[in-house]
Amino acid sequence: MKTHSNNDYNLSLKPLASALRKNMTPPEKLLWKKVLCESKMLGYRFLRQRSIDNYIADFFCKELKLLIEVDGKTHDWTAEKDSTRDKRLAELGYHTFRVNSRMVMHDIVNVSREIEGIVIERETELGAKPTERLKRSDSSIR
Repeated sequence: MKTHSNNDYNLSLKPLASALRKNMTPPEKLLWKKVLCESKMLGYRFLRQRSIDNYIADFFCKELKLLIEVDGKTHDWTAEKDSTRDKRLAELGYHTFRVNSRMVMHDIVNVSREIEGIVIERETELGAKPTERLKRSDSSIR
């Protein structure tokens, strides 16, 4: 089995990732616009639909090695496949946070707080530095 470095992306998935970026689901759009893009979550830059190993992550932060997945009606993976995927990505040093699309649509403030907590944990764990300096109080959508 070929091993991948943490920065080795599967280029064969690039066209699919690009198509997914153009056709985001409503929960993905809301999470992107209200939490990850506009607020620059604590100063960290997130990318949409990024291929990592043999998978495409909904949202990815390189500095934090953090993946955020929005699971919903269009999510065709089983819990077993998600577990296998998350285990493989963890072997590569990535942390995966999964959130249900219903939670995103109905409680975006708490989803934002959960993500902020994970960002702080990963920042501490990895000694990561934000790409943009923002006050913590300025970064979330409270």
